[in-house]
Amino acid sequence: MNLPNSTTTAAPKRVDYGIDAPPVVRNLVLASIGAVALGAAAYALLVPARRLLAALLGGWGIVAGSSMLLTAGLMLWSSKVGKLRERDRLLATHDWRGDEIVLDVGCGPGLLLIGAARRLTVGKAIGVDIWQRQDESGNRPERTWANAQAEGVAERIELKTGDMRELPFEDGSVDLVVSSLALHNIYDPIGRAAAVCEIARVLRPGGQALILDFQRTDEYATVLRELGWSDVQRTARRFHMFPPVRWVTGTKPIQ
Repeated sequence: MNLPNSTTTAAPKRVDYGIDAPPVVRNLVLASIGAVALGAAAYALLVPARRLLAALLGGWGIVAGSSMLLTAGLMLWSSKVGKLRERDRLLATHDWRGDEIVLDVGCGPGLLLIGAARRLTVGKAIGVDIWQRQDESGNRPERTWANAQAEGVAERIELKTGDMRELPFEDGSVDLVVSSLALHNIYDPIGRAAAVCEIARVLRPGGQALILDFQRTDEYATVLRELGWSDVQRTARRFHMFPPVRWVTGTKPIQ
């Protein structure tokens, strides 16, 4: 995919990496409103005759609604603040030279992609995605380009459309593969395993994988170990994002 013409595409005033799982956030807000409304209605209808039941149902509505609203708020905070901080911590684990070819699998609006590009001098950061919007709000190539322009790294990135289970890259063609909150969106374990195998395939011997996700990370680590990777690490849960995430990291063996 070619870089948009800079004379016709204006850089945005701010970077927007989207909201993770927007349908979940929306449903939590709607459910919280519904729970509070139901509790209030039950209380109003039952107070004259059954005060204890009215108090219980009214209290349930407030507690349940507040809990769901808090969860939605934490997810929004994670999308706007927490994931940027966790991105920087993850990328800091790599010993950057500046000339790496980096691949971001499931790049979305470019969180890891652009973070990697900022650490490059003569290298290239390539993002691949199928651009599903239910997993990330505003998930489209134009948003990613706009973010890259706003961050001043557009000349160091490249975007491709492709399935992470069949990555459109040659064997051993990249130095570093990164991925954030993407692999779990494949709903069957065979497909997730295929995606991890693809990550291993496109890495050069000695190349590194940095994977961040909130579930299925045990599967990713297991597949890499079955491929012969000996230094695979899976962290404890990290609470800088919500839901809490884990990292899976490792280095492809040099044959």
